[in-house]
Amino acid sequence: MKQKAIVIGAGFSGLSSAAYLAKAGYQVTILEKHNSPGGRARKFSEAGFTFDMGPSWYWMPDVFDSFFNDFGKNVSDFYELERLDPSYRIYFGEEDYVDLSASMPKLVDWFESQEVGAGEKLKNFLKDAQYKYEIGIQELVKKPGQSLLEFADIRVVKGLFQLNLFSSIKSFIRKSFSNPKLIEILEFPILFLGAMPKNTPALYSLMNYADMSLGTWFPKGGMHEIVTAMVSVCSELGVEFAFNQDVQSFEYESNEVKSVVTDSDTFYADVVVASADYHHIDKKVLDPKYSNYSDKYWDKRKMAPSSLLYYVGLDKKLEGALHHNLFFDADFEMHAKSLYETESWPEDPLFYLSVTSKTDPTTAPEQGENLFILIPSAPGLKDSQEIKDHYFNLVIKRIEKHFKTSIAESIVYRKDFAYSEFISEYNSFKGNAYGLANTLDQTAILKPSIKNKKLHNLYFTGQLTTPGPGVPPSLISGQVVANQIIKEHRSIYESIV
Repeated sequence: MKQKAIVIGAGFSGLSSAAYLAKAGYQVTILEKHNSPGGRARKFSEAGFTFDMGPSWYWMPDVFDSFFNDFGKNVSDFYELERLDPSYRIYFGEEDYVDLSASMPKLVDWFESQEVGAGEKLKNFLKDAQYKYEIGIQELVKKPGQSLLEFADIRVVKGLFQLNLFSSIKSFIRKSFSNPKLIEILEFPILFLGAMPKNTPALYSLMNYADMSLGTWFPKGGMHEIVTAMVSVCSELGVEFAFNQDVQSFEYESNEVKSVVTDSDTFYADVVVASADYHHIDKKVLDPKYSNYSDKYWDKRKMAPSSLLYYVGLDKKLEGALHHNLFFDADFEMHAKSLYETESWPEDPLFYLSVTSKTDPTTAPEQGENLFILIPSAPGLKDSQEIKDHYFNLVIKRIEKHFKTSIAESIVYRKDFAYSEFISEYNSFKGNAYGLANTLDQTAILKPSIKNKKLHNLYFTGQLTTPGPGVPPSLISGQVVANQIIKEHRSIYESIV
């Protein structure tokens, strides 16, 4: 008889772990709180507009390729990818912006135009970043983080000394570049990692390689197409889905989770994978005697930002906008300090605008436009409608200024999503949007463990454990935990790494 695996949560890490476990022969059921899969990557449609609720950047295409290849599939079997060119636009001030070209020669030439010698330095910088990416993505992030012995491999040990783990990304970038615009462009990918550039390891220049070398892509139909594809893989492997199942508690027997109790049913389990918020499962669902970590431990965790999100529909076109637009027309460091040091609302925030309808016209009515606006905010900051309205009006005015058009009266749909919704929708610890901060003291074995210390059949996956936040890391996280389960519980099966 097949062993039964229960996966809590149908987000990326949950779908990934379910697929790998099913491939290994488990009878897998995914329990999902909502009425559809995707977790933070769900989608919704209103008033003729379709919105991806969460992730909007498709980076690291090789990670998606690897996932589908493991099941004898290709990305192209499920959705069509388009590389965006320009990748995105960054506004530094009024009529002062740059479009990041997908062409490396053009990008190198533009860097050179901003600072003598910067073009050649960019090539060297990205060569170093490529090495970090290959070691980081192919080696380090696939370790389960259970023991230092995992890093005893010669290539990994050698790599640790070349990854700049003990220097900051701030100092590392400034060794090669001095132009403020170039520095902000190179620091942009780490803005959401959870720490000031001065406190973020230079290892994360690997994100610049992902950005500039591997490129920014878009799956036609939207980011939810990835979810649909993963659901198809799972279903083909026999995974069952139980929606509208809000997990309330566990039933135990002999230091095992024997069954998972939802608000409407009970599901027997031989092994359980929690892809829901780690803190919520650890402190709200588990019996306190089985909790992995104390309240003190959790309170000391450094969290990546939360976000103010606005889903906006216009009944007119926003001429001049690209698919991805970053507004750095405010003080970068002051906003970063509000996120990571003072943990306060920013006076003049940086923000991100996605206009998905520029690439996929089906996401808006023919003469309309689909806007997704994101303002990073410190975790734990309680919001109010007054705060949401204040920042909404602020960014709309700045958008109008840059595009030299009035759009306030053209807004025909608006939905807000912030701290309170991250908690109510996802049980998100401190209302965070991106998981743990990627600081040195929260890396690898220093992240919350993928395994419960007292219940030998309860495991964790997702953005609060290894390897960390983001869509590609979440896919990898599901693979890592599935392999650990197979290794510990199903020795008759070979590892699927």
